[in-house]
Amino acid sequence: QSWPGRAEASLQAFADRAATVEREILIDVSNKLGTDFDSRRFVPYVVMHEFEGLLFSDAERFGRGIGRPDLSNKFQAVRDEFMTPEEINDSSDTAPSKRLQILIPGYQKPLMGVLAALEIGLETIRRECPLFANWIKKLEQRSA
Repeated sequence: QSWPGRAEASLQAFADRAATVEREILIDVSNKLGTDFDSRRFVPYVVMHEFEGLLFSDAERFGRGIGRPDLSNKFQAVRDEFMTPEEINDSSDTAPSKRLQILIPGYQKPLMGVLAALEIGLETIRRECPLFANWIKKLEQRSA
């Protein structure tokens, strides 16, 4: 709750939370860095829960990417509980990483997360995760 805007965002609909926190982070950073800071070059992105949530964008590829295709149905069951993978919640018991630790004893976040993301692909994650897709779109527009 110590992040700028987090308390306010927790009272909002899920679709509005990231924008609230991102806006408040931008204001906070701008205030701290002063007039020399060019806020147009800072494009914050807040993963509303955990990176692993994005991996639920494609349950079959997730399982294949980490060498556990036998878990694809279980990954899909988790995914089916939410409107988007970004909404898979962040309580201490049901966060995406906690769910994975239960399904995969010895889950190695850096290694398995990267392997899964590579298998799933950026386009699939963008299609399934609108907050992430919007951030990438902003980056693309600034580099054009």
